[in-house]
Amino acid sequence: RRSDPLPVASALLAPLVEGASRVLESVLGGEQTIRTRLRQSGASTTIAGHRTRQLAGAALGAAAGVAVASVAVRDAGTIVLAAVGGVLAGSIAGLALVDQLLARAAKRRVARIADEFPTIVEFLALSVSAGESILDAIRRVARTGSGELATEFDRVVTRAATGQPVAACLAELRDDLGMPSITRLVDQVLAALDRGSPLAEVLRAHALDAREESKRALLEAAGTREVAMLIPLVFLILPVTVLFAVWPGLMVLQLGF
Repeated sequence: RRSDPLPVASALLAPLVEGASRVLESVLGGEQTIRTRLRQSGASTTIAGHRTRQLAGAALGAAAGVAVASVAVRDAGTIVLAAVGGVLAGSIAGLALVDQLLARAAKRRVARIADEFPTIVEFLALSVSAGESILDAIRRVARTGSGELATEFDRVVTRAATGQPVAACLAELRDDLGMPSITRLVDQVLAALDRGSPLAEVLRAHALDAREESKRALLEAAGTREVAMLIPLVFLILPVTVLFAVWPGLMVLQLGF
């Protein structure tokens, strides 16, 4: 009786495929890491789509590696080894490039959200102090704001409009973004809603802490860039100053002699 050999081959190769997938996930990041980065970057691509991009990047990198190896190596005896090395190096470089682009996009968007965070929290505190509920305050921020955090709050409002509880929507936002500032804000808001604490006071205190943290981060960034700020001073301003100071004297000496 005839039988399809594919199930037998897949059953035999399943441990090898699972081991290779585990190694790949440990090197490139698992699904949770990719999901967090995609969510932080604001991309609409799914995990399968990102895996497809990784595969395309590996294929393009392998093709580029083979092309470079064929151009660089002329000896027929070593061109095969060079091609194999080019395929491996190009594939790794293509995969790393795709992941690096995603991580860079996520980092930039997280930085923009962190910059908007103190202003948004202050606006939430003012809205709640004026008598609005937390959902109405979030809706006001989503309607009047135009930044990345306002877009995230608009998703919270959309989920709440479908019947999902506000606490679950905020918890989902916290888990998706994975930012420490958002995590602290959502945890304090959920604790205040659960215990019946004054939400306006909680938001006002959190806004003050966010402002202080923003100032501290700005001072730390300025402290780490002192050497970078000295580059234009040493290599641009100082030489021009010396040139303006020495040039008239040189001209007088040349005209005098």
